[in-house]
Amino acid sequence: MEILWFLLAVGLIGVVLASFLSRRRGGIRLVDPGAPDAADPSAYGFVRQEELDVRLPGPDQDLVDVLDVVQRTQDWRAASQLLAGTDKDSEVRWQRVQAFAGAAALELQQQPGTGGAWLRAWRAEKPKDPGGAAVHAEFLVQQAWRSSSAGTDDFRIILEEARTVSGEAALLAPGDPVPYIIELAVARGLGYSHEQFDQVWAKIIDRAPHHMGAHLAALHYWCEKWHGSRRDADQFATAAAARAPRGSLLAALPLFAVFEHLPEVALVRDFYGTEVVSKAMEGALYAVHSARPDDPMLAHVRHLLIHFLVSSERWSEAMHQLVHVDGHVGALPWTLSEDPAAQYAIFRALAVAGYEANGGSPATLPH
Repeated sequence: MEILWFLLAVGLIGVVLASFLSRRRGGIRLVDPGAPDAADPSAYGFVRQEELDVRLPGPDQDLVDVLDVVQRTQDWRAASQLLAGTDKDSEVRWQRVQAFAGAAALELQQQPGTGGAWLRAWRAEKPKDPGGAAVHAEFLVQQAWRSSSAGTDDFRIILEEARTVSGEAALLAPGDPVPYIIELAVARGLGYSHEQFDQVWAKIIDRAPHHMGAHLAALHYWCEKWHGSRRDADQFATAAAARAPRGSLLAALPLFAVFEHLPEVALVRDFYGTEVVSKAMEGALYAVHSARPDDPMLAHVRHLLIHFLVSSERWSEAMHQLVHVDGHVGALPWTLSEDPAAQYAIFRALAVAGYEANGGSPATLPH
């Protein structure tokens, strides 16, 4: 995947260079960042690369504050209280469970044997806490994917334990879809049959039928690289978008389906100008424009749109998405890179250069 991103970055630079000769208003020239003619992202108020937050797709100050307390004091109680006060069927709860689990997993990676002690204490001292059980299950899922190769005995053993713990979490919070969303990753790793997967999916739909995070997790299962096909993924995404209520970001799901199969088609000539991609992009833009400004999944869609808009040389539209999400990069496609901040910064720099090559400036970009 790292090679893919490198090739994509090189390809984008090639597109920029090629377009230099064809643009009527100047052109995009790639120069050293310190050169006088270099486009400067900071002129637009964008955050320096080294200061980008790789933990979250967008701002959640309550979560950031609690994470800081938990990791500084190694006391889990603030995390428990935050999750207890978060609506069960909300996208925010799912994102916060992922964030706490990811923080514990990163601690353990950095401090083998001792990192993430607060999560172990949480489970030991309050085993009936549904939030702690959900975080533990998600932690195990992340550990399986990070530390083991898919299909190995270790991988399966960890995912089997994750399935057990997610089942405990479901019993502790009957109306909460999060334990079943966690099981979707287990289903993908353990190779559930379509019938088994549908049984889990039905429990999610009963509890939160328009949950965007759940649909993204399910989409992975239906992709060609796992247990479906490109057609299965497209059908799943299109059906979800078609039945989505007005204001739902599910209208953007087909763009995620296109992205999931990008490795197979990224080298097709003018791929980003094809009808399939254009239609998916317009659906995502419609979803962004009609969604609530405080929708916690909005940043996820904006980040993916930046990737496609820059790749399509729609510089102005890309810049309008950047001003809404800059500062946080914990979302697709950046998280697929070993250095999400650097990958995001490449696309941001291309957007700024393209915008300025076509007459744009900080003064013409509304915030």
